[in-house]
Formats: sequence, C-alpha cells, structure tokens
Amino acid sequence: MGANKDKKEPCGTVCLKYLLFAFNFFFWLAGGAVMGVGIWTLGVKSDYISLLSSKTYAASAYILVLAGVIVMVTGVLGCCATFREQRKLLLVYFILLLCIFLLEILAGVLAYVYNKQLNEELKQNLRETMTQKYKQSSQEHVTRAVDKLQQEFKCCGSNSSSDWAESAWIRTRDAAGRMVPDSCCKTLTEFCGRRDHPSNIYKVEGGCITQLEKFILDHLKIIGGVGVGIACVQVIGMVFTCYLYKSLKETY
Repeated sequence: MGANKDKKEPCGTVCLKYLLFAFNFFFWLAGGAVMGVGIWTLGVKSDYISLLSSKTYAASAYILVLAGVIVMVTGVLGCCATFREQRKLLLVYFILLLCIFLLEILAGVLAYVYNKQLNEELKQNLRETMTQKYKQSSQEHVTRAVDKLQQEFKCCGSNSSSDWAESAWIRTRDAAGRMVPDSCCKTLTEFCGRRDHPSNIYKVEGGCITQLEKFILDHLKIIGGVGVGIACVQVIGMVFTCYLYKSLKETY
C-alpha cells in the first residue's frame, strides 16, 4: 500500500497494519468520549466549579478535553501512517500516543489527589463562599451556583440552614425579611425564604457540603477512570506501532 513494493509484505506485517487500523478507529471513538466527559464537566457542571477554591477539578477536565482533541487527530494520523507505510509518520504517531498517555495519566492522578483533599477544602471554604458572596455584586456566578446547588440537591446552607444567619445578604434590606434564600424552599416561590420551618425548607443532615462532596467525588471517579482507562488501552497501540515500525524497517 506504500510506495515500496519491491518486496512482498510478510503476513505478520499485513496483520499488524489491519490491527493498528482497527485500534485507531476505536481509539478515535474513545477520543470523542474523553473529550465529551471533559466538556460535560466544564459545561453542564461548570457552576459548581465556582464554589471550589482549588482549580484542580477544572484542570483535570481541561486536560481531558485537550487529550480528547489530540486523540481524535492522532487516530486519523495513525490510519494514514499505517496504510501509507511511512515510518516517520509512525514515529510521530508513537510520540503523540506517548504524550496523550502522559496527559491522561496526569488527569487521573489529579483526580485521585483532589479526591483526598476535597473534604477539607469544602469544610474550610464552602460556608464562607455561600454566606459572604451570595447575592453580592460581581458574584452572580456564585449566586447562580448556590441556588442551583440547593435546589438540585434539596439542601440548605453549607452545614445547615442556620448558616444563613451569618449571610452578608440576609442582613441587608435586599433580603426583604428572608431568613434563607428562596432556593432553600421545597416549593420555590418568591419570598418563600421568610419562613425557615422544616415543612417549608430543606433540612438535610450534613447540609450542602455532604451533597456537593458526594457529587464531585462521583464525578472525579469518572474523570480518573476515563483518563487511566484510555491510557492503558493506548499501551496496546504503542506496542502495535513499535512492532509495525520494526517490521517495515526489516522489510524495506
């Protein structure tokens, strides 16, 4: 299939080419999946990122997006290198595979490390973020994230609804007599936050910290699993590439 046809290709070389082509096709699909997980984290769940002081969670998602894009480009390059029998292209392909492998291992490691420090970070920062930044000027993204958090996970306050007594916003006229934000209410209506009785607002044990921690931990497992899982599959591709490179070198 390449320019050199003076020698008949050994059966092993032909098999390796088709195996590597099949690998690249599935690798290309996997790249789309990796990129999709990263985009989902940054897009659909981006509001919650603003509630975290550390950028590790976002960084691991950005790494997955970058790795996914490179994977898809590399998959196409791998197919071209395989059927054109270009050893230089195969070498470039191998180097790109190695770079992607390292990126995805990095994403997995970041997810694992952040998994260990998440609880302490939330304990130290979430309460202050919710009470001091909610409904403050230039903090609309935090307000949106807090409202979404309390409604989606049916919770109120960082540890409990009583946290809102320390809110900078609750103490102002703008709160209009509310004791908690309206997003704490079981039935969301304007000014429903004026009544903080358990029949009206969410009283979840552990507050929103517990709910947000569980959500992020579950998602970190997805990020880490996808990153490390695809990286392990790439080892197969790198082995196929090395054998094909060696086989073409011996044949031509």
